[in-house]
Amino acid sequence: MKSTKSTILFLCSGNSARSQMAEALLRHHAGDRFDVFSAGLEPRGVNPLTVAVMDEIGIDISEQRSKSVSEFLGKTTVNCAIFVCPRAEQSCPHLYPFSTKSLSWPFDDPAEVTGTTGEKLLKFREVRDQIDRKICAWLASAGEESRTTQGTRQ
Repeated sequence: MKSTKSTILFLCSGNSARSQMAEALLRHHAGDRFDVFSAGLEPRGVNPLTVAVMDEIGIDISEQRSKSVSEFLGKTTVNCAIFVCPRAEQSCPHLYPFSTKSLSWPFDDPAEVTGTTGEKLLKFREVRDQIDRKICAWLASAGEESRTTQGTRQ
């Protein structure tokens, strides 16, 4: 049976941190409304610090894996592709008609931070929280758009 949910794909260069967090957070907040995936141009594996900071907020991503965008291009209809990495946005192949809409949500790459494990964790948490706020705002906006559209049809 084919899903009637909209498909959202988060794209990043390595699919190791930002896109993995975004996938898990959107699934957590609205998995009943969306089929959610993430992919990278050059998958590097899920960063262990990504798993750790998601676990801190009660979201287990230990079973998620790093995926290539080639697993999706031309194989899955994506209603919205969301770039969480400027490098991926600049380098990604043209998405239409693969995706009907794309958004740009650039976040710093926490995997590029150097320093102690504690310093790295701080950056991972900061980016996780930024992504969470962005997703919550987007969901609130999408809900408002839906109510407005429904109101104009009556």
